[in-house]
Amino acid sequence: MRPALPSGVSLADTVFSVVDVETSGLSSRRHRVLQVAVVRVRADGRIVDRWSTLVRPRFARVGRSSRVHGLTRRDLRGAPRFADIADELTARLHGTVVTGHNVGFDWAFLRRGLRRMGYDAPDALRLCTLRLSRSLDPAGESSHRLIELCARYGIPLGRAHDALADATATAELLPHLLRAAAVADADQLSPHLRGADTAWPRGPAPVPRAAWWRLRR
Repeated sequence: MRPALPSGVSLADTVFSVVDVETSGLSSRRHRVLQVAVVRVRADGRIVDRWSTLVRPRFARVGRSSRVHGLTRRDLRGAPRFADIADELTARLHGTVVTGHNVGFDWAFLRRGLRRMGYDAPDALRLCTLRLSRSLDPAGESSHRLIELCARYGIPLGRAHDALADATATAELLPHLLRAAAVADADQLSPHLRGADTAWPRGPAPVPRAAWWRLRR
């Protein structure tokens, strides 16, 4: 069955949670989130709110990706751990369409991070602005990198590879792409969606810690 907004929900009522993450590497299995941002926006471009935080991974490893996003161990010192932000994150994503430029990458990290914390993260409804932009260019004649699209549509991109700057720019890009793709209602949005479920758990289920987590005595 094709992904769709919940019955009775119109495009005008839909909130898109534009997410962006900076990570210690490219593998959601081996690497960790270092920064996450969520910018909630409506289809007409009205920003609902913005939220971002640094995240301190175990052992404070920033990985080789530090050359891309510039985050260092010193930057992450004192930042909350993923477990500390999980409730806030799920509250902001609840009942929204998780959106991002190459959202599959961001969602893989967020979903795995939530599962590590004991959440049964759903197969959330997702919209990829990269895919949406590429659908407007079937011949592949243009670049669809975020920085190029922002220049094309006159959207300021404060600092590339900063999670909040990238999420804000993507949120401002979204209404331009929806108009260009002639998406004016929920039915026209459905072909561009992935996932199936917008229900989020209120909190993590109890998960027994692995034996190696226990302190030796």
